[in-house]
Amino acid sequence: MSDDPVIVDVTEGIATLTLNRPESRNALTSEMSMAIIDAIDELEARDDVRCLVLAGQDGTFCAGGDIDAMLDRLSGDVPLHDAVRDIQQVTSRAIRRVYGFHRPTVAKADGVAFGAGANLAIACDCVLASERTRISFGFRQVGLAVDSGTSYLLPRIVGENVAKELVYTGELVEPERAKDLGLVNHVYEAFDEEADAFVDTIASGPSIALETSKRLIEQGFSADLKQAQDDEAAAQAAVFATDDHVEGANAFMKSREPEFSGE
Repeated sequence: MSDDPVIVDVTEGIATLTLNRPESRNALTSEMSMAIIDAIDELEARDDVRCLVLAGQDGTFCAGGDIDAMLDRLSGDVPLHDAVRDIQQVTSRAIRRVYGFHRPTVAKADGVAFGAGANLAIACDCVLASERTRISFGFRQVGLAVDSGTSYLLPRIVGENVAKELVYTGELVEPERAKDLGLVNHVYEAFDEEADAFVDTIASGPSIALETSKRLIEQGFSADLKQAQDDEAAAQAAVFATDDHVEGANAFMKSREPEFSGE
């Protein structure tokens, strides 16, 4: 097994980043966060990546920040304020890079996703859970306020009052409740098989159209209806010219499944 903190695999248009510190339940260190950033920087430049998947090694997604690593850093000669800032900056940057990836993103959140690890999951466009998934924004458990994007990401998914409840109580959210709250899209019993089928559906789609739809939906949060419609009309004109649109239209007329090329 690789010793790299993040294992990168690109197969048939699906780029999978696997967090690879199973001995610490894939807790985030500065090195792991930098590995995520570097991997996404490289993937952004590739034309063959149609979907980004985040997963964790050995039945755990991510246990949040590595407390031992943080304590080691804080015990050094660096002033407390500077050490905390440096740790938070690289973790937050990694989560922003996931959130801002231009193509569809999916978190295969098998097992625990705590704190910053939970934010890493919900920074993805879709979150898939197994029956053993547990999600918590329990920063209170270690006497800390929220960080790494909780105040931005969580209320947008569950609403302000529920976000405050989850933070105030540190609730360990079980899969079905997570689905009811919108924290996860699906809970799968045969996790790997069903999750991979979900990812395959996205990766086999018209990638330019999906990338454009992702951007439009995100822009729609800060636009009024007229602006959103204008943005859609402008974008649709460009997507209309793609090979995938021609293939999709032909397939529809002939009642067959389209075979999108991503062009």
